[in-house]
Amino acid sequence: MANFKLRKPVDPHVLLLEVTKSERISPNVVRVTLGGDGLDRFTPLGFDQWFRLFLPRPGQDTLKLPTRTSGLWYAQYLATAKPKRPFVRNYTVRAYRPDGLDIDFVVHTDEHGHSGPANTFALSADPGAQVGLLDQGVGYHPRQDHDWTLLVADETGLPAVAGVLSSLPEDAKGVAIVELPSMADRQEFRVPPGIALHWVAREGSGDIPGRQALATLRTATLPSGPVYAYLVGESALVTGGRRHLVADRGVPKGSVDFIGYWRQGHAAPS
Repeated sequence: MANFKLRKPVDPHVLLLEVTKSERISPNVVRVTLGGDGLDRFTPLGFDQWFRLFLPRPGQDTLKLPTRTSGLWYAQYLATAKPKRPFVRNYTVRAYRPDGLDIDFVVHTDEHGHSGPANTFALSADPGAQVGLLDQGVGYHPRQDHDWTLLVADETGLPAVAGVLSSLPEDAKGVAIVELPSMADRQEFRVPPGIALHWVAREGSGDIPGRQALATLRTATLPSGPVYAYLVGESALVTGGRRHLVADRGVPKGSVDFIGYWRQGHAAPS
C-alpha cells in the first residue's frame, strides 16, 4: 500500500544470487548476506531501496525465476505452475557492498510455533542456497521543499529508516521513531546530528506491533516548519500516523507518504 509513485529502479534484472552468510544479530533479527556473480548487475541507490525476493519452495531442487524485468514478470510468474513457483516477498536493502547485500529478517512464530516462508528461509539459510532478486527502486521520495524530516516505523521498517538516515545529508534535521520488539534489537548506523532518533520497545507488553510507535508520535513534541513525513510498517501504524499528522497537526497530505508493509492478523499470500 503506497499513496504515491515510487522512484524507479535503474535497469532492473531478475538476479540469481546465493547466500554467503547468515547470523542472528539480535533476539528478533536474522541477517542474511547475499553474493555471487549476479550481484555485479545490482545498482545501489541508497535510502530505502527495496526488491522482490524469490525463495525456493520446499523440495525444489532448482529455482525457477521469471525472465521479464518489467511488470510482465508477474504475469510470467502466475503462468508457472504453483508447485514450481518460488515464494515472493518484499524486502529492503539493509546494507550493500560490492561483495555482499544484507537483508534483515524479523523472525517470529505464531501461537502454534509456525513461521512463514521468509522466516523459515532466514532461520535455515546455508551458504550456497540460491535466491532471486528483482530491484524495485526507492520509496522515500520527497517532492516538496521541507525544513525537516519525520520517519516512523515498526521493526519491519527499521532497514528503511537505517537506509534513509544513512543517505540523508549531514545537515539534515528531523525526528525518527522506531518501534522494536525489544531494546536489544536496536542497531547502530549513521544518523545525522540534527536527527533525533527515538527507540520504542514493546518488551513483552503484548501490544500489537506499531501501537507504541503511533502513541509516541501522537504525544511527541515535533519541530515547526514544513515537514516531509515518511511512515512505513504495519498498516494501522502508517494509516493512523498519516491521519494524525494531517488532521491533528495540519500537515498537508502531499507532505506525508506511507507504505503498509504488512497487516496484523493477515498472512502474506503463498
